[in-house]
Amino acid sequence: MRLPHAIATLLAGCAITIAIAGTAWSRQPLRLIVPAPPGGTMDIVARVVGQQLASETGQAVVIDNRPGAGGLLGMQTLLQAPADGQTLLVGASNLLAEIPHVIKMPFDPLKDLVPLASLARSGVVLVAAASQPAQDLQELLAQLKARKGQTSFASYSPGTVSHYAGLILSDRAGLDLQHVGYAGSPPAVQALLGGQVDVMFDGMLTSVPLIRAGKLRAYAFSGPRRSRHLPQVPTTAELGYPELQFRGWVGLIAPARLPTETMERLRAAIGKAASAPAVQQKLSDVGLEPEVLTDTAALQRETRQMSERNAGIVKKYQITAN
Repeated sequence: MRLPHAIATLLAGCAITIAIAGTAWSRQPLRLIVPAPPGGTMDIVARVVGQQLASETGQAVVIDNRPGAGGLLGMQTLLQAPADGQTLLVGASNLLAEIPHVIKMPFDPLKDLVPLASLARSGVVLVAAASQPAQDLQELLAQLKARKGQTSFASYSPGTVSHYAGLILSDRAGLDLQHVGYAGSPPAVQALLGGQVDVMFDGMLTSVPLIRAGKLRAYAFSGPRRSRHLPQVPTTAELGYPELQFRGWVGLIAPARLPTETMERLRAAIGKAASAPAVQQKLSDVGLEPEVLTDTAALQRETRQMSERNAGIVKKYQITAN
């Protein structure tokens, strides 16, 4: 699937290796590991914030995409690198709070990894192809129920919010939707557009441009309030499904063994770079909600709460990575 114009333009303007003249923090480049392929939410955030970090610190920034195993490969790469502040991971909260419940890991993400700062927030949106005639959620559910046992939902990966939300909706609405998991949003959305699946809870970055282009129809948003990017789309709570409220963060993650003074220096630099108006605008343009939080303890509490909630969902629906 071709990348939406706004994302393609952003990628073109952010080189994989960014080196800005000036007095650098270190002679070695700052490596930002992205546990996903180019073009997704974590990759876009890494490139936008990495470019600003390079500009402000004078240090070269290298984007290192390490997709695979639900983010496990990227996290392992981070933990295997020296804990000197020269290697960080740009990841979403699902790496720490969702994936570990369905993929066995040789480490404890909640103990061995530390969120240095959140940079943006995002929920998921329930979408169908624009050819779907239902105009609102009530009509959509009625149509799916009329074909009970013959309908399906896509997710951008088993064991993620995209998967959880589809299962919960199917259960609550009595739909008997069949799950079809994909390796990322682009192939899942392509299947949705092609009619191979009926609905999907997708990330905002990939869906918003297609909704605006009239290729996808949006029915519900998972955030606590309506998204400013889709103000016409009601929240799941408004529609009577408060248990479908999901909203995670994307940010910089470090190994827990990183020295305290190094963490503090990085948090200050990241907070300044992420708060730059140009960065905020670029993240907003692709459907994210810029939100900078450098309180590691608060992020850890929030992530642990997410993890506990997700553990209950995984147990109830017997979710596996397969």
